[in-house]
Amino acid sequence: MMLLPEPRDIPPRLATGAFILNSGLGKLKADEGTAQGLHGMASNAYPFLGKLEPGRFTRLLAWSEIAVGAALLTPVVPTRLAGLALTGFSGGLFGLYLRTPGMREPGSLRPTQDGIALAKDSWMLGIGLGFLGAGGSCARVASKGRTRRGCSR
Repeated sequence: MMLLPEPRDIPPRLATGAFILNSGLGKLKADEGTAQGLHGMASNAYPFLGKLEPGRFTRLLAWSEIAVGAALLTPVVPTRLAGLALTGFSGGLFGLYLRTPGMREPGSLRPTQDGIALAKDSWMLGIGLGFLGAGGSCARVASKGRTRRGCSR
């Protein structure tokens, strides 16, 4: 029996999946200047990424986004698993926002004008964390004087 996502999970999976998949597909066509810009920003926040050459980094990022987007859009991928991928991906973006100078107002989480592009992606972290809590629990449900077990995914 194939388990499909809960109806409440479908809209955020579609919205985030399409957004991330489109972003990844766009990065596959990135020119050298775009690759250098992406790599520079990422390696400033995460110095270990400086070891990669910009083109390779951008291709890895693109394929990672495509994989996360596809997982969210594929109904047979369990919501918790898709949520794990989304949380990891968006956690990295949120770290980029927190670590990059000039993205936030001093002493605040509020974004500067330059930081809005990264700060707006924090909604993905919230969705991913919500998906991690999906299913896996059983509850007793009373129905017409009887008790039955109902397990959600």
